[in-house]
Amino acid sequence: MNTTPILLTVAVSAALATLAACSGSEDMQPLIPEGSTLKVALLETTDLHANVMSYDYFGVKEDTTLGMERTATLIKSARAENPNTVLLDDGDTIQGTLLADYQALANPVTCSTPLAVHKVMNALQYDAGGVGNHEFNYGLGYLSQVTNRDFGVPGVTKPGNCGGPNFPVVLSNVNGVSSQVPIFAPYAIVPKTFKATKPDGSSLDVTFNVGVLSFVPPQIMDWDKKNLDGKVYVNGVKESATKYVPEVRSKGADIVVALSHGGLDASAYSPKMENGSYHLTTVPGIDALMVGHSHLIFPKAREKNGPALDASLLSLPKDTVDSDKGLVNGVPTVMAQSWGRRLGIIQLTLLRQGGQWVVQKDKTNVESRGFKYTDGVTNVAADAGVAPLVDTEHKGTVAYAQQSLGVTTDFEMSAFFALVGDVSAIQIVNQAQIDYVKNFVATSLPQYAGIPVISTSAPFKAGRNGANDFTDVAPGASATSPFTLQVRNPGDLYLYSNNNVQAVKIKGSDLKNWLETSAKQFGQIDPSKSTEQDLVPSYSTIYNYDVFYAEGNALTYQIDVTKPVGSRIVNVSYQGKPIADGDDFIVATNDYRAGGGGGFPGIDGGKTIIKSPDANQTVVSNYLKKIGKVTYAANGNGRSWSFVKVTTAGPVILRAQPGKLAVAKVLGLALVSAEGSLDASGYAKYAIDLSK
Repeated sequence: MNTTPILLTVAVSAALATLAACSGSEDMQPLIPEGSTLKVALLETTDLHANVMSYDYFGVKEDTTLGMERTATLIKSARAENPNTVLLDDGDTIQGTLLADYQALANPVTCSTPLAVHKVMNALQYDAGGVGNHEFNYGLGYLSQVTNRDFGVPGVTKPGNCGGPNFPVVLSNVNGVSSQVPIFAPYAIVPKTFKATKPDGSSLDVTFNVGVLSFVPPQIMDWDKKNLDGKVYVNGVKESATKYVPEVRSKGADIVVALSHGGLDASAYSPKMENGSYHLTTVPGIDALMVGHSHLIFPKAREKNGPALDASLLSLPKDTVDSDKGLVNGVPTVMAQSWGRRLGIIQLTLLRQGGQWVVQKDKTNVESRGFKYTDGVTNVAADAGVAPLVDTEHKGTVAYAQQSLGVTTDFEMSAFFALVGDVSAIQIVNQAQIDYVKNFVATSLPQYAGIPVISTSAPFKAGRNGANDFTDVAPGASATSPFTLQVRNPGDLYLYSNNNVQAVKIKGSDLKNWLETSAKQFGQIDPSKSTEQDLVPSYSTIYNYDVFYAEGNALTYQIDVTKPVGSRIVNVSYQGKPIADGDDFIVATNDYRAGGGGGFPGIDGGKTIIKSPDANQTVVSNYLKKIGKVTYAANGNGRSWSFVKVTTAGPVILRAQPGKLAVAKVLGLALVSAEGSLDASGYAKYAIDLSK
């Protein structure tokens, strides 16, 4: 059974410290014989992004490939298999769906009511949770309320006993500027009552203390600068772990689990690195690592016909990373993808030696378990107990999603083929951003009036989170059968409601570097190779594939995918003339990119000339209302880029949602020549003819 978690802050009182230290001592429980064994399963969810129901609010339809109502089934199964379990969450929990925006922005949740996602987590009896970068998207005031946590930050109202998680939420590397102490408890020690096995085979109830730490990327200070600047600061993950792990041990933790909201990057450590999880495995005293942020699967999926390991993980050093067993520098490590689609499971066996529990590393088992784990074919059923918990919130969101914008479109705006030139879901975003920035310049920055304004946006929903994760607004719309856009559609076109419009003033050389960095999304194609080549080997950072646009399609460029990264962009021109390194441009973008998000050379906040209070998603919605009617001729066919043509000896494929070849034909994408078989993740392999 669960007992009340012991939360420990930096300024812990002597009495509480003494209590915590004693909680693991043998005078508070029966003597545990030497040689006793204890089996413990650590369970992880990560990057839930408020996907509570198996439902797509942008498409207003069921989606059985995601959602906590099915994760709940995985959790029940794991608990049945492993009586001694600890359920943890690795952050990016409260933001990411229209449900989340509905509760934060459209119909703000009251202090007394927990968020829908927290209602379900409470019902599932989570033991502790960490914090992700997206937790900060709605501001510190909102985060303080929904977690019922006083951050001690001036200007952030102290919550009045609000509804929130019934489990400790911890964060080890974010401190308040004024207080100089963590805004959340830096760690928790969660006492669990487990059944151990004595050497004679009989069972014994023992108190087992689980220490939990949590880390976020330092880049939150760039990504959410408007919410965090001057209020908090971030320490490096390795430095913070080195500080707190010994403290957690000294307070009586039997094992220490690190929840790291960052991916696995084996490059040289820096306190500023976004994906520093790999380096936490070099900190003594961490017994298990649970990671997230990258929305990937680690270790390799075990289910029959399971998806292959993402290309970005295949490059990790084999001598320190075992992607079959789930070990990083010998530390068991798991990543449970995103949106509730998997459950991370780390099974540990511990032996009682010298009065302590010692992990038996050779008996460790790590799994990232998906919905199809039983037979490789069928998704697990939803847990019937989840839907009633959030019925009001779910129905409210669906009704909100279907409110009319009073705007029509005569074409389908999709991102199925955004990586081969289609801009049907991107051009309207770029047009909205250009319109906004041009008006801003005209009214507030007349000194820049003569500089061309261009725009960039990315296909945020283009397969990153599975074969169903593609923007698709107004399917089937045509000139004879127009579609009336709804409240849900701007969010499908521009996913992140927390991004604000910003503009940067750059040179032609900056633009070329920007384009080269975007083109890193493509694999290098060898024309002489006869075997299959994947045009886009990994969708994990698809949000960094920026597509540029200028009014009248005045900006054009080509990408040569046969060339190595850094030398792919050719024939860059504006109004029919080659762009010189010294040419000036104003680029409409978002605060994430303008502030340095994505690591684009020279784009680090220093070139920003406009910092708008208006969200990109809102700007898109307002622009749609302004023009009233969206047409393919004016808003969907301004393709600014293309591939340099090349004939390949073997097949080149693009992975996208199945059954969409007809969409490519309607769009006139001649290079999409055929639809092939499905891969293990459910994507269709479309044949790409780069000679067309």
